[in-house]
Amino acid sequence: MTTTEQKRPVFAPAHEDFRASVRRFLSDVVLPEYPDWLRDGKPSRRFWKAAADVGILGIGVPEQYGGLPGSDYRHSAVVTEEIQALGLAIGGLRVQTDICLPYLVHHGSQEQKETWLPRLTSGDAVAALALSEPGAGSDLKAITTRARRCDDHYVVSGAKTFISNGAAADLLILAAKTDPQAGRRGVSLLLVDTTTAGFARGRRLDKLGLKAQDLAEMSFTEMVVPLGNLLGRENEGFTYLTAHLAQERLSIAVNSQAAAAAALSWTVRDLAGTEPGQNTKFVLAECAAEVAAGQALVDQALSRHVAGALSGADAAVAKLYCTELQSRVVERCLSVAAGPAALRANSQIGNAYLDGRVSRIFGGSSEIMKVIIGQSLGL
Repeated sequence: MTTTEQKRPVFAPAHEDFRASVRRFLSDVVLPEYPDWLRDGKPSRRFWKAAADVGILGIGVPEQYGGLPGSDYRHSAVVTEEIQALGLAIGGLRVQTDICLPYLVHHGSQEQKETWLPRLTSGDAVAALALSEPGAGSDLKAITTRARRCDDHYVVSGAKTFISNGAAADLLILAAKTDPQAGRRGVSLLLVDTTTAGFARGRRLDKLGLKAQDLAEMSFTEMVVPLGNLLGRENEGFTYLTAHLAQERLSIAVNSQAAAAAALSWTVRDLAGTEPGQNTKFVLAECAAEVAAGQALVDQALSRHVAGALSGADAAVAKLYCTELQSRVVERCLSVAAGPAALRANSQIGNAYLDGRVSRIFGGSSEIMKVIIGQSLGL
């Protein structure tokens, strides 16, 4: 029995009804065109409109802006679990729903919400969070993209790299230095329409795994951004970014846990009708025990998050355990998979092996998670 087939107290009947809708959507819309995404390096625009029709793009957004009525983060977890059950790589969807939308919902002005939320929830626009830079990574105090304040606007110059949804984005939530002398305390977030003069997309980056996920470079040359596009208060960008890290890391943990559960399920399915040796049985038994432990941890974190009680350390524990779990389980399943077919380009378990490696890096590496957890222990 897979994770998504088990009854779990964290979910209400409404979530399971939504799960059935998501499952149909993935089967009817995504699977038929997924090979094209692998070739193009990003989902089609049709995908975003179809996802909106199911309500996926409105999760956690007030109804007045096109949000899904009565939705909370558990709806997003349902979407992630169903995507991973099929072995798909659609991380850009989580970037929009789990990461970008909350910034607008919680920190946007009324005008900003009215301008962008209806477009994002309807699939008319795609969003990206532009943080990482060449030479600086995601170290906010080291970023060099500069936003100089001039009368009623900012003039932005700089470059970003490894931006998920970067090739398709209509809206950027851009981190830039508004006070270069203040380090991370001088970072602000700006809403940037990608039709703005001075914005340019760079290369679409080829990756190890995640071939259907959009990742790109971009640059800004004397780009004029109105003061009204400042998200929240000036120089408070670091505060806003850290406030949303717990959900971002929980999102990664949910994805990794679901990927581990799916890998185990596929392997057991593929071994059906064979006579696996005792070592194979022991390996998969260990995987089953660890997946069950990871699921309990994720469900506990989901409950805490919905209750507003998920701490940064809680999220770090979930991300650390589940991303490392994903790596262990997928590698073990690959090692016992039946025959050379597991190493073919269209292999579910083979692609899961490639897709999962970055989970231990983005959103904060495993080493950073250990630092956070150690600090929470008073060490």
